[in-house]
Amino acid sequence: MTAASYQEITDENGRVYRIGESPHDIMGRSRSWMVWLPWIAMMAVSVFEYGWGAVEGTLEEKYGWTLSDAFWLASVWAVFQAAVAFPAGRLREKNIVSAKTAMLVGALCSGIGYFTISHSGNLVLAFVGYSVLGGIGAGLVYATCINMVGKWYPEKRGARTGFVNGGFAYGAVPFIYVFAALLTPTNYSVILDVMGVYMLIAVGICGFLFKDPPKSWWPKEVDPLDWVRNRRTKTGGLAKNPPAVKQFSPMEAIRTGMLPLMWVCLVIIGGVSLFGINFEVPFAKESGFGPFVAASSAGVLSIVNGTGRAVVGWVSDRLGRRQTLTIVLVIAGGAQFGVLYAGNTHNLPLFMVFAFLTGFGGGAFYPLFASLVPDYFGENNNASNYGLVYSAKLVGGVGGGGLAAGVISAWGYTGAYVLAGCIAVLAAALTLFLRQPGRMRHQLADTELVARPSASAGG
Repeated sequence: MTAASYQEITDENGRVYRIGESPHDIMGRSRSWMVWLPWIAMMAVSVFEYGWGAVEGTLEEKYGWTLSDAFWLASVWAVFQAAVAFPAGRLREKNIVSAKTAMLVGALCSGIGYFTISHSGNLVLAFVGYSVLGGIGAGLVYATCINMVGKWYPEKRGARTGFVNGGFAYGAVPFIYVFAALLTPTNYSVILDVMGVYMLIAVGICGFLFKDPPKSWWPKEVDPLDWVRNRRTKTGGLAKNPPAVKQFSPMEAIRTGMLPLMWVCLVIIGGVSLFGINFEVPFAKESGFGPFVAASSAGVLSIVNGTGRAVVGWVSDRLGRRQTLTIVLVIAGGAQFGVLYAGNTHNLPLFMVFAFLTGFGGGAFYPLFASLVPDYFGENNNASNYGLVYSAKLVGGVGGGGLAAGVISAWGYTGAYVLAGCIAVLAAALTLFLRQPGRMRHQLADTELVARPSASAGG
């Protein structure tokens, strides 16, 4: 790493672009490392969310837990996984906690989560070790990885954010099949210990190599003025996803009304997504499909959930992120009714088709929100702003886990799936009101970049 001169270019809205420093100047490596390392780390912790449906049955049998016990564990895990995003983001932006430190703590807590349920059937201890510490660990990894790739690729955010985000889903697929085929009350401890060690090592190694770019950093090989001009005239992509008019602080973002609206949308669809993840395997078994078919439906859901995140990132760069988000949520709502119909009619091919659509609709919205937040509010405070939006999952997690188990007990799977489908469509309708703050006052065609000669030695 070498100290490099940089220049700050400020546009008419006061937005700053820091140019002149290469990734090698800042961290001694190509910035592609900040795509692959977050992707690997996200895959490592994905088993918490996407593998639980394949684990909980064995733990119920071994420890005498009820279905409600198991899914309250998942709900509390989701609460802490989402809740840690905002405070961790603020600590990172204030340079109190580095990305490396956040990842190393995340690796340790994630490992503890699986070691806890591997060695104790005490429900209180499981809530502390798995749900609280495991949730904090996975949340630190998730939030740090998503913000990392967005900071290093401000000009190519959609597809790369979607790719990294996808690892959080399909990374669990091999373990879903291992749990379904091999996990029993006699060998569960060994398998879960191996899972904990895997997360501890994989996340720890990746996190040790993490490094944030300076605030407002822009790749030196991409001139901001030319990028804006070319995107507008050649692809139209910038017209669909124009850059934020300024760098919004969290309070400024809240006052626009758009961040709270995103939060509400994510509460609703996040709960629907977790409901599908948690209960597709139990519903498949309830519908008379065998354990392998149930595991396969979960595997399909996870694979499509992950790959769909990468695809919609690419699509949203061209179609527009808000427009793509609305389409995805409509698909998610329709898929709930489809899974219910296929299960109740015992139609296996149709069940797998709607498992595919559930996986797509139930995951593709996450990278869209992750990209939409910096599109609307800028990159400098993205760890905090996206942390606030992502905190909606702590409410949705309760709805998609413990409360959903209660709904199933009272209304059956039919009532639960109908409710999930209806509220997913409501979330899609709410996205129609999303508007980029300030864009009506600052039209893209009028944007001019003015260089301010503030070159200095950076390090």
